[in-house]
Amino acid sequence: MRTVDVSYKLQTLREAVAYGRIKLSKGCIEKIKNKELPKGDCIEASKLAGLYGAKNTPMLLPFCHPVGFDHAQVEISIGDGFIEVTAKVRGIARTGYEMEALTAVSVALLNIYDMCKGFDSNMVIEEIKLVSKKGGKSQYFENLKGVKVAVITVSDRASRGIYEDKSGKLAVEKLKELSAEVVFYKVVPDEREEIQKAIKEAISSGAEVVVTSGGTGLGPRDITPEAVSEIALKEIKGFGEAMRIFGSQYTPKALVSRASAYVLPEG
Repeated sequence: MRTVDVSYKLQTLREAVAYGRIKLSKGCIEKIKNKELPKGDCIEASKLAGLYGAKNTPMLLPFCHPVGFDHAQVEISIGDGFIEVTAKVRGIARTGYEMEALTAVSVALLNIYDMCKGFDSNMVIEEIKLVSKKGGKSQYFENLKGVKVAVITVSDRASRGIYEDKSGKLAVEKLKELSAEVVFYKVVPDEREEIQKAIKEAISSGAEVVVTSGGTGLGPRDITPEAVSEIALKEIKGFGEAMRIFGSQYTPKALVSRASAYVLPEG
């Protein structure tokens, strides 16, 4: 048994909202409204219990990651014969807050049950559900099905057959896993004209996205960014910045990468 490995995920703003409801007798509802329960104010105590629940989620659920959150809120409203609980948890993390929000609601409802059990033996927790979640791959990722992609590896030695191209083939494999249609693959030497020629061939093959691998370091033969920028319309610097931030968490060598993204002309 093990937890899911989320070490490769980006830390992004995430939010989860959960909802729950408990059915009570009208007499018990009145005692709650009038704050006549012996244990105190049921509504405020249950809000606090919900917050405790959110904070202690990984202690209760063995496969839930112990992630910190930046905001948690529990709201409770009284209806006609029932009480509704809504919890919102938000923060910047590698994984979502669904379980924290659901646990907050669950513990708040259990606290209501505990404080009222001496006055109502027929209480029913009717529903606990996730209302929404935001952030991470589920919100921003778009399936690449139907997107035509080209992969170009830039390497003197791989182009001469001194060693096998691994990075380009890995890129092809991962793109296919994401449902992309790889329409072009080529290995070229670290030559400006060869790089540009391969990119133009890829576009002519119908590629909408061209992924290059190699030639972004500081060596005298690393000229991929220069070669691409000469035929590009605009540079999208944010892609390179994001790659370096993410990569530097795993290796300091990412800081010497000059990787970037560009808008290329059609056809």
